[in-house]
Amino acid sequence: MEYVIFTVSIVLLMLAFAAKGAWDARKDKKHFIRHLKEDYGTIPQKEYKLERYARIGGYYQMHEQEGQLDDITWSDLNMDEIFKRINFTFSASGEEYLYYTLRTPKMYREEFAHLEEVISYFAEHADQRVDVQLLTHRLGYTGNYSLYDYLNFLTALGKRSNLKHILFDLAYIPLIIFCFFNVSYGLMGIVLLMIYNITTYFREKKEIEPYLTSFSYVMRLLTISEKLVKTDTPICEDHWKVIRSHRAKLERMKSFSSWGISKAVMTGGSPLDILIDYVRMTFHVDLMMFNKMLAELNSHLEDIDIINGQIGYIETAIAIGAFRKSLEQGYCLPEFTTEEGIYMREGYHPLIKEPVKNSITTKRGVLLTGSNASGKSTFLKTVALEAVLAQTIHTCMAEVYKAQPFYIYSSMSLRDDLESGESYYMVEIKSLKRILDAAHIHKSKVLCFVDEVLRGTNTVERIAASTQVLKSLAGNNMCCFAATHDIELTSLLNDYYDNYHFEEEIRDGDIFFNYTLLDGKATTRNAIMLLEIMGYSPSIIEQARQQAEHFVASGIWIS
Repeated sequence: MEYVIFTVSIVLLMLAFAAKGAWDARKDKKHFIRHLKEDYGTIPQKEYKLERYARIGGYYQMHEQEGQLDDITWSDLNMDEIFKRINFTFSASGEEYLYYTLRTPKMYREEFAHLEEVISYFAEHADQRVDVQLLTHRLGYTGNYSLYDYLNFLTALGKRSNLKHILFDLAYIPLIIFCFFNVSYGLMGIVLLMIYNITTYFREKKEIEPYLTSFSYVMRLLTISEKLVKTDTPICEDHWKVIRSHRAKLERMKSFSSWGISKAVMTGGSPLDILIDYVRMTFHVDLMMFNKMLAELNSHLEDIDIINGQIGYIETAIAIGAFRKSLEQGYCLPEFTTEEGIYMREGYHPLIKEPVKNSITTKRGVLLTGSNASGKSTFLKTVALEAVLAQTIHTCMAEVYKAQPFYIYSSMSLRDDLESGESYYMVEIKSLKRILDAAHIHKSKVLCFVDEVLRGTNTVERIAASTQVLKSLAGNNMCCFAATHDIELTSLLNDYYDNYHFEEEIRDGDIFFNYTLLDGKATTRNAIMLLEIMGYSPSIIEQARQQAEHFVASGIWIS
């Protein structure tokens, strides 16, 4: 009778744990659905751990191709922050595919037709969007590493046997039988075996834990993909067909019981989760599943990659729609043409809270002049970003953006390379050389952005070399936007570049910028004025002003 009461108590306790877990899960799900519907388009507030973010390019690195944004351009345009601003995804698949998308400009307008259909569909069908997002949220992340980091190292593990785990699990049977003859010794044997299994569990799990995380994500990928293809989303049917065909090759992996693997890193601290953890530790379920799946997985890496990419594509499309919704200053769809130049009306930078919008029409390169801090660099980055986002997420922060597709490069935020011992000037000329080389490699036109060309050398040689470099960057296969403080370049390059400038206004002993793009070359300078505003000695200010005026009038410097 006592055993019956004990058994019933255990069962009731387990049922209570299960009911509590189900209730909490249902409440969390309702809250999340409300968040997805009510906060659609709200700028995401995510924390990015350095370890994870350093590996967020896993999918991109596995799918490198010609014409992707190189590291210099990515850094110049502050694309890490742009990525974070657009990242409305909920899974590693979506996050890594979005990163890949932003680094992979498309060269043909036809490539955007289906993407735009998917973006529009989910923007207009909230219920279907929420159904998909609930599933991708369950898919989740891969920890501090990319899925591809794990997969790349799996082959190093070799074959792993389950014989030892099976023998120790089978040892419970005779001990349970022995309990019918001697309860005390039988239970003592079971407890000792459990202690041994739990102890060895932690030792072996530590060895394979990174890979266990990988398998956990793969199993979730299979489970979630199975549910995704059943959602009522006709726009995704072609994607679901691809997933079905490749997922069918992975059924053996699913048959190994995802219970041991898919839950391995998903415990949330609920009573039911804790109970399952103890069962896992006692019987080494996830360790055995790991060994079985290892061999199976190695023969289906391509199928996993394709499924991962299909889910990432859909989630990226949803994220783009949410990003558009979040743009309070508005956006437009780019118009790709075969005509030369760029036409942008009322363009702005999405990371600036109260941006000043600017417009430009040019059939050739653009040379920007103007005072310090007047807006030259920001404008260069704005135009570059419009081009990048036009050719990646089919979205521009402007009223109108028209241009042909480009290969996009920049040379803007360079610095000395202390590790290699290279000076700023060496770093700069190498950066510019890579752009000139790209123009010879690519068949389509190269769009490049250069901020303060050759600033790392003396004035005379800088102007001479800058003139020739910028002429080369205005060749038949190139369009260059360049900013400079060297006003002499506006005349030397007048036949190659359109001149635009920014200027400032001095009021009540202070300097103000309107950040508005103006035609022609700059006619004002503010370096000496800034010294005065900052309280430098009047004698320094006056002597500097006299030297500058004398040089402008005569072309000769006086001391």
